[in-house]
Amino acid sequence: MKIAVTIKEVREQVNEWRKQGLSIGLVPTMGYLHEGHKSLITCSVSENDRTVASVFVNPMQFGPSEDLESYPRDMDRDAALCEEAGVDLIFHPEPSEMYHNGFSSYVDMDTLTGGLCGKSRPVHFRGVCTVVAKLFNIVMPDRAYFGQKDAQQLAVIQHMADDLSYGIEIKGCPIVREADGLAKSSRNTYLNKEERQAALVLNKALSEGKKLIEAGERNASKIKDTVTEIINAEPMAKIDYVEVVNWSLLEPVDNIDGTVLVAVAVFIGKTRLIDNFIVKADDRGRVYVS
Repeated sequence: MKIAVTIKEVREQVNEWRKQGLSIGLVPTMGYLHEGHKSLITCSVSENDRTVASVFVNPMQFGPSEDLESYPRDMDRDAALCEEAGVDLIFHPEPSEMYHNGFSSYVDMDTLTGGLCGKSRPVHFRGVCTVVAKLFNIVMPDRAYFGQKDAQQLAVIQHMADDLSYGIEIKGCPIVREADGLAKSSRNTYLNKEERQAALVLNKALSEGKKLIEAGERNASKIKDTVTEIINAEPMAKIDYVEVVNWSLLEPVDNIDGTVLVAVAVFIGKTRLIDNFIVKADDRGRVYVS
């Protein structure tokens, strides 16, 4: 496994692989990797000849009062996980390598980014789209892998890749959870013992929402109310949002029909956590929940 810190190094390696006719998978990350990231890498390794993982805490997607400086970092640990999982190349640039002095070009989106996380993090998705667009241009992968836990990000990147004609297959991979149901996240390290226990309310609430749908409930408001009530019963939880939206444009829906995202963002203490599930309803009324 190689570690590259410059765009030039990555392009040279990718060019070598392309000359050999090899397929390339990309797993973009912000580091402090866990089993969720590893599952993305494993999927890429199984579907491509070579896998590139980026480890880059992207300053552009953090707002002024967010946790850029305190965001957890451990490159030695990340490198060990990547090597064990089968990564061929890590791209670990400094911010100055990605955003040169005078950088002033951005990738933005008029749809999909105004609600959910975009409502409380207004600069976030411009930063996400810009850095991912740069990574796509640098690595030129055949496939790129993103986790469903960041469902809005997955939808945004799929939309961006289609809009800008990248010709890259965007693969969404299932949420990986702790044994007690908490979705794995680098930000879980911020939680103290009591907060960690309180954080279980996210999965508990969503599980009840799933049960309602599987029992035949199709009214989005009733599902949203149930999830909200359960979260509000946890004293340490403060809701940022509970939403039921369609997958195509991430707009609120009245009923469960087609592909629908049920998503929450909740502050546990000072830590903002997200979780979700996706429902697919077919024309026979059957539903599939993931």
